Amino acid sequence: MSGWDPQQYLKFKKERTQPARDLAARLKRPEGKMLDVGCGPGNSTAVLQERFPEAEIWGVDSSEAMIETARKEHPDLKFSRCDISCELDQLPHDFDLVFSNACLQWVPDHPVLLPRLMELLKPGGTLAVQIPINYQEPIHQIIQRTVSLEEWQERIPYRRSFYTLSQEEYFDLLAKCSSDFTMWETIYMHRMPSHQAIMEWYSSTGLRPYLEAAVTEEAREQFFQEVFRQVREAYPVQENGEVIFRFPRLFFTARA
Repeated sequence: MSGWDPQQYLKFKKERTQPARDLAARLKRPEGKMLDVGCGPGNSTAVLQERFPEAEIWGVDSSEAMIETARKEHPDLKFSRCDISCELDQLPHDFDLVFSNACLQWVPDHPVLLPRLMELLKPGGTLAVQIPINYQEPIHQIIQRTVSLEEWQERIPYRRSFYTLSQEEYFDLLAKCSSDFTMWETIYMHRMPSHQAIMEWYSSTGLRPYLEAAVTEEAREQFFQEVFRQVREAYPVQENGEVIFRFPRLFFTARA
């Protein structure tokens, strides 16, 4: 997808990076060769470098803007542009670890994608993945409900395709394409300073393609404000003035 804004994405670097840290912490300490799929601005790749300092680590992403930022932020690491939805054949098949943090939800056809990612591994190598599963959360439901209204169908001519499978489907898929696997779910309770912060978070991810698709600047601003209005209603303010931003995420590791 186009239009990724690395600086907007990194406004919540700590919160976005925590799942990558939690996933990396569950891994053993293999040396060798590692691939960070959907590395974004390099924050997850840096987590791998910290966790596995002797490893050879390579980050890939479909966004040239993200890759440029990753190279600037982490000049000692290797980064390349690669769209894994259609360019997996360009990658070698000799990795000890293939790692992906909050990327695969944007990539189609997981029943084909996951076995192909497994094929990038050496025998005994590990695939480690984190995928957001926040589709029942208020912000996500608000966007889907609003954009489906007749008044927005022509002004926001975009309907997102959802590629994430159910947990049961991932279980069956991993059972077929790996020698062993583990799955778990974590719900992060992010502390947001305001409702505006939730909007800034989502404007660089789930809300971004809708704003980009707006036919006019006026439509873009009005859609943003309508979503913002509903977000203020849906997320209560805590006693200290902060807002709880729930964010469920699915994790799994699988051995080749």
